[in-house]
Amino acid sequence: MADHRPVVVIPTYNEAENVARIIPEIHAAVPSMSVLVVDDGSPDGTGRIVEGIAAGDERVRLLSRAGKQGLGTAYVAGFKDCLARGHDLICQMDCDFSHQPRYLVDFLREIETADVVIGSRYMKGGMTENWPLRRKVLSKGGNLYARTILGLSVTDLTGGFKCWRREVLEGIDLYTVQAGGYAFQMEMNFRASRLGFRIKEIPIVFPERVAGESKLGRGIFWESLGMPWRLRFGAPRRR
Repeated sequence: MADHRPVVVIPTYNEAENVARIIPEIHAAVPSMSVLVVDDGSPDGTGRIVEGIAAGDERVRLLSRAGKQGLGTAYVAGFKDCLARGHDLICQMDCDFSHQPRYLVDFLREIETADVVIGSRYMKGGMTENWPLRRKVLSKGGNLYARTILGLSVTDLTGGFKCWRREVLEGIDLYTVQAGGYAFQMEMNFRASRLGFRIKEIPIVFPERVAGESKLGRGIFWESLGMPWRLRFGAPRRR
């Protein structure tokens, strides 16, 4: 039977300190929301925690994968699962509370007049909290770099807090997504724009994580550096 409730996809790797806290906060904000956690074989037991929650709450599901395979592929696997189950509105967010569950209410309201809603740290009203200067410079510089190459007006191309209509994900064709890491965010935004879908940004406050460790690495940096050029000259347009 198709599940037409809104759903949020949360990729995890070693988020045991956060996952048991964030699921109740999601349901406090949107009681009807389904939660799909895509766990990459976390050795800290993240998957087992989610299994325990899911055993007593039919709104929660776990998609387990063998080993750490990357953020982009985790989202693609989660999106495919949600589309197969009939979800019409599919959100995505991090597990570390840098994406605050209270904003899900705003996403579901704004998606009524858009095809994609993006939580922006860099539009008026948005901001980051407790970030070191180096991270601020890299993030803002990376966004400007990608926006310039891709010719997009989206202020936060690399942000990962979003809501999609199923038609957008079906139109993009998830089997052709190239990025495996954090460049996945800019690829999905660019391809949605190239296909003519309505993109809307809303301001969010993005605090630094308070538990667990960041998954950013050198390989992610180099993928993000090259991806705008690959997209500009290789992404499919609507026929």
